[in-house]
Amino acid sequence: MFNALRTTLIAAAIAASAGAAHAAVNPHPEFGMRTAAANADQRITINPSTKWVNVNNGDTVTFDINGKSVTWHFDTLHSEEAFDLSKIAPDAIPAGMVTVYVGSNPLYRG
Repeated sequence: MFNALRTTLIAAAIAASAGAAHAAVNPHPEFGMRTAAANADQRITINPSTKWVNVNNGDTVTFDINGKSVTWHFDTLHSEEAFDLSKIAPDAIPAGMVTVYVGSNPLYRG
């Protein structure tokens, strides 16, 4: 009985730490996930005058920001979504005040 309890507690601790590690890597899974630049469908350059960008759910986009880049696969929970680019950009990449508008996936439109 004690061994079963100990095994259960250890398994729960491992699962909790794995979940915390995933949250640190991807703090906003409701918007999709970071991925390798080789997977990108398109490239968008963000400059100081950029206020917004349009993408579709299902797109994989590399954002070039001040000489640095981040590649994101959009997989939102809703058919349409809007959020600040800074939510998905790593802290080392200053995304400024850019709004990302995510449209519905064209594969599933009427």
